[in-house]
Amino acid sequence: MNYEVGNGVSSSDKQLGQWLGSIQARCGDLAPSEAKVVALLLADPLFVGVSTTAQVAVRAGVSPPSVVRAARAIGFTGFTELKIEIARARGTTRFFAPPEALAADATPATVLETSIRAGTDALAALAGAVEISALDEAVGSIQSARQVVAFGAGPSATVAADAVFRLRAVGVTTIGIQDHLSAMIATRLLGPGDVVIAVSSTGRTSTTLAIADAASSAGALLIALTNQYGTPLATLADIALVVGGAPLPAQMAAAGSRVAQLVVIDALVAMLALRDPERGRLAERAGIDLPSIC
Repeated sequence: MNYEVGNGVSSSDKQLGQWLGSIQARCGDLAPSEAKVVALLLADPLFVGVSTTAQVAVRAGVSPPSVVRAARAIGFTGFTELKIEIARARGTTRFFAPPEALAADATPATVLETSIRAGTDALAALAGAVEISALDEAVGSIQSARQVVAFGAGPSATVAADAVFRLRAVGVTTIGIQDHLSAMIATRLLGPGDVVIAVSSTGRTSTTLAIADAASSAGALLIALTNQYGTPLATLADIALVVGGAPLPAQMAAAGSRVAQLVVIDALVAMLALRDPERGRLAERAGIDLPSIC
């Protein structure tokens, strides 16, 4: 039986392509329902890698048990192990793992130095990556916005939360919604005059892209805070604030990119306060009851 690898894999995904080749070598004698599942796997491995058994079954036109049987027929203990192997082939399992540059016996001092270097490298890249004109445009858009919604998934959620905290302190009506479905509802009800800040280091996070697409469809202005130009999020955005930095996925690179993103948020807030002295006074009022930090 012949299978054609579809456009689910780009030519740059060599490791994933090699893995798919090994799958093709194992699927010479499959039941018809199992063959449908494997055909889908070969055509669109990224879909299979992020989907449930039921979702794969619906798209392949088989029953959920057939999906599990197909995974076992090509050498896996079940569908979960198949998904893990797809993630390994893509390199995403390394996202939260220590950098490969660190040996297993690395000292705490070495680990700390590596983390510090990731942060300083990210900040050095930021200076040459972010476009000042885009930063200026983002400040103007936020300054005149009726309201701002900030959203990020996973590690990017912390940056979005910081944006909410800092922008509120200078008088910007800012909403942070962590639940994806609630955020989808809120962004669909936005319109011209509203701004959405979507944070994603990779620029490819599916939930963040869905929020961004809903915001754009509703007529809101979309600001992307991300690592690279040319990603789906940066392309969709009206204003792309690109911080640069090391390629992802890599745990230290992800941490470094958050440092750079937080600096961009700081710059946005500072520029807002400088352009409008009343915002500075609002920031002072916001802090009058906070505990002493002296």
